[in-house]
Amino acid sequence: MTTIKNIGRFLDQPRLVTNFAQMVPPLLSCAAAGIVLNDTFNTPLEDRQKRFIQNGLTMFGAVGSSLLAPKITSKLFKSAPKMVSLKEIEKLSTKHVNEFLSKNHIDTNTKDILHKAKTEILSLNEIKSLSENLNTNEGKKLLQKLIPEPDNITSKEIFSEIGRLSVFGLIPVVGGILGGICGDRIVSDNYKEKIPNKIKEGSYQYLANIFLCNIGAGAALGIMEKSNVKSKSARALGMVAGIIATGVIGGSAIANLIGKKFINKLFRHNSNTPEKTREPEALDICLHSDDIATVAVMSGLRWIEPTLPTLYSISGYRAGMGYRGKEHKKHKAKHL
Repeated sequence: MTTIKNIGRFLDQPRLVTNFAQMVPPLLSCAAAGIVLNDTFNTPLEDRQKRFIQNGLTMFGAVGSSLLAPKITSKLFKSAPKMVSLKEIEKLSTKHVNEFLSKNHIDTNTKDILHKAKTEILSLNEIKSLSENLNTNEGKKLLQKLIPEPDNITSKEIFSEIGRLSVFGLIPVVGGILGGICGDRIVSDNYKEKIPNKIKEGSYQYLANIFLCNIGAGAALGIMEKSNVKSKSARALGMVAGIIATGVIGGSAIANLIGKKFINKLFRHNSNTPEKTREPEALDICLHSDDIATVAVMSGLRWIEPTLPTLYSISGYRAGMGYRGKEHKKHKAKHL
């Protein structure tokens, strides 16, 4: 258990989290560009220009909106984490370490590690060494200041956090759909016929892979909070169970029902729209990795937060392409 805790401390170092957050936009943008170019060159030569425009605008809408999502949600929700600059981290770390060293006598190795903590990321072994040697009350307080431990959110904070993560996930889905519509508008005369599938796929991605999973995790967390369950592992397992119950099992059925009962009626004039029920696929199951991220975020793990734009942009991209399963993919390839 001590090893797991030290790994958590290593990953949650404020400097490491900030560096990671700064790396996500360029890495995600490069990956997105690579996917678009690869897809373009795998398309027959006569269709490449259209494919590049369609795919590129869809990807731009999904990825661009996912990178804006943290800024938007931080303005809408008080529970949004505030990213601290590297300069501020160095200032606070230096202050805490100097105050501690002025009042406490420690061995040379521990002192060297603390001086390093002012300006650099510590290794896992260095984190382990600090955990073992800073075993006094003052030492534990210092370690908590340098690497704050995750806090269990209260019942009052649960709904705000569910709302924040749900809005966070909605933004890339909407962005992907809008990008996809713009791409179709440029390259296709019958772009309106493709809108229903984008909205149905968007509703599927959002409900099955994001929103209902957040509701399940939040409901489970609320029950455990009321039951005074404090164990982080128990709370995490409970949230995973809630995700499975509402998102993995029920999300697909609910999303398909909404597509049939509401979206189809809204776009009744599009008689050529494929009506095949959207079945969960391997990638849909993989997309539930963002639910594990949701569990981690609700559990207070800070290093997970910067990964959310990457995870949610996948759902946004699939929504913007109007992906509706393998059969629709074949149908679309024939009519590009």
